[in-house]
Amino acid sequence: MEKPRAVLFDAYGTLFDVYSVGLLAQQLFPGQGARLATVWRDKQIEYTRLVTTSDQGAPHQPHYRPFWELTQAALTYAIKLIEPAARSDWAAYEAKATQLMNQYRHLSAFPENREVLQALKSRGIVTGILSNGEPQMLGIAVRSAGLEGLLDHVISVDGVRKYKTHPDAYAQGEKVTGLTRQQIVFVSSNAWDALGATWFGYRTLWVNRQNQPFEELGTPPTRTATNLREVLAFFD
Repeated sequence: MEKPRAVLFDAYGTLFDVYSVGLLAQQLFPGQGARLATVWRDKQIEYTRLVTTSDQGAPHQPHYRPFWELTQAALTYAIKLIEPAARSDWAAYEAKATQLMNQYRHLSAFPENREVLQALKSRGIVTGILSNGEPQMLGIAVRSAGLEGLLDHVISVDGVRKYKTHPDAYAQGEKVTGLTRQQIVFVSSNAWDALGATWFGYRTLWVNRQNQPFEELGTPPTRTATNLREVLAFFD
């Protein structure tokens, strides 16, 4: 097989640490910060699947909502789950929710991001993000992490109004780069995302930061690693 010509990264969980909100969550909800962050993330992804599946075949995709709105809805759910009082008195918790949403705009970036992106650029490899996030949301995250100039493309599924793992979402990578799926490496720390991209036809790197088993559906990723640096092995 020819060497790939581009690398597309998932954003949330892969370049940006979605659990870095846990410290603020712990300050706002003592003893429950980690649980809140986990429920928030799980519900966020559940909502993306719910709206995309429910819109299947619908001409105007009536259930689609931008990722920021789903993230906010997921946070509201998480707070109401861990703090039952919020269900009847949301106004008392709204300020805390706003703080957490503002923190989500500026998630911590993983430390090897810049090094890996610079190495790819030095080899002439096209780089980009392919994310569920909407364009404005991604733009803020990229600028906050200081990654401007290291990414050729910041691709949002918002253009097709379908979330990963829908094939149309992954196809945005081909459309924007002008390359075929066989010429693209897709990198994600989310096992379900790495699997969906593998099924789509991308070469894949699963960044298993949490030492978890891969999905038990019979299709492994092309490579597995514990950080982003392993993506360079595709070009050695």
